[in-house]
Amino acid sequence: MNMFIRFIFVFVFVGVLVGIILYARGYRPDFQTGSLSSTGIIAVSSSPKAAKVYVNGVLKGATDINLTLPPGTYQVEVKKEGYTNWSRQINLRGELVISTEALLYPINPSLSPLTNLGIVKAIPVDQTDKYLLFSESDNTETDGIYLFEATQRPLSFLPPLKPVLFKKNLPFPYSLKDTEIFFSPDYKQAIIEFSSIDDGLTKPSYLLTLDEENINLFDTTTSKTTLLEAWQKQREKNMQKILETFPKELVKIASNSLHIVSFSPDETKILYQAESPLELPVLITPRLIATNQTSEERLLQKNQFYIYDRKEDKNFPVKTTPNTDLPYELNLQWYTDSKRLVFRENKRISVMDYDSSNKQTLYSGPFVDTFFSVTNEGKIAVLTNLNPEINKWPDLYLVGIK
Repeated sequence: MNMFIRFIFVFVFVGVLVGIILYARGYRPDFQTGSLSSTGIIAVSSSPKAAKVYVNGVLKGATDINLTLPPGTYQVEVKKEGYTNWSRQINLRGELVISTEALLYPINPSLSPLTNLGIVKAIPVDQTDKYLLFSESDNTETDGIYLFEATQRPLSFLPPLKPVLFKKNLPFPYSLKDTEIFFSPDYKQAIIEFSSIDDGLTKPSYLLTLDEENINLFDTTTSKTTLLEAWQKQREKNMQKILETFPKELVKIASNSLHIVSFSPDETKILYQAESPLELPVLITPRLIATNQTSEERLLQKNQFYIYDRKEDKNFPVKTTPNTDLPYELNLQWYTDSKRLVFRENKRISVMDYDSSNKQTLYSGPFVDTFFSVTNEGKIAVLTNLNPEINKWPDLYLVGIK
């Protein structure tokens, strides 16, 4: 009798354990067929929280939520009043968990002034949260170049600007607007090149230190090429260090056939341009499961832009046309989460996932379309003039999209 009880106990224990394992792996009883069927889970989160989740048009709850569903194709939508909608088609398989994060943006973004100077030109200091601002409003006391750090938030309403170069300290009355800037690899120095006011051929240039005011300028007109070549070699070394974290096969391809535009902030993705047609081989075998489900392209077309994801070994074409009056790396910028790209298109600033899906408009109000930048806080900096009848020059504003 004791052996029988023990046998029953072991049998029940094993049955419960198997049931728990099957349940954890997504199996659910199908009472219509009297069998177990595998299910998958769609985990939906959002920013901001408490957004409504719809699956195939049916409300399922609010984020954050885990939806246990049978295998199939589902249209998942995330909506919140006052924000843009998010939508994605998901192909769910049994025993898999698909995680989705919907980033929603306010329909009416806020505008906050950052400067009160009058700006004719603004240049992002590459992949930092700093901008060079050029003021040229015929004011001898304030006309000049300033460094603005977007992450600094002092107690005053308008953050102070750090003067880099006042126009009155230039040896000739050069135009600050008609200049070109070249940054050092550590972004602590820059060469400023002016349009000539004499023979029209020689373009004078000077070395600037970006963390202090430059009074006695160092002329680099004759040495600019040598200095820029040294900076470029250092950039290539820095880039190579990041590339070493990618598969070796990709490093070989990148050195011969790819022009790298930029790395994502977390350095797991590459935005690049194909310099010749080729087929990108599969670099991770066997292929990972529960990865990005957007169709990728591994047959590269010359001059086409792509994004390669190191973690998933996926390659996606960039499906947006850059504006030709801005360098591509300025027109298409990484969002802070390394999952999205912000770009200027047809007089508006938009965002899309790095696989070119879920494109949304962030801001379509007035702005000077030669400049925009993504701050480290996930906001957008633009130049705009909200009162052009009495104000001649635009200023730097922050577009609140979070």
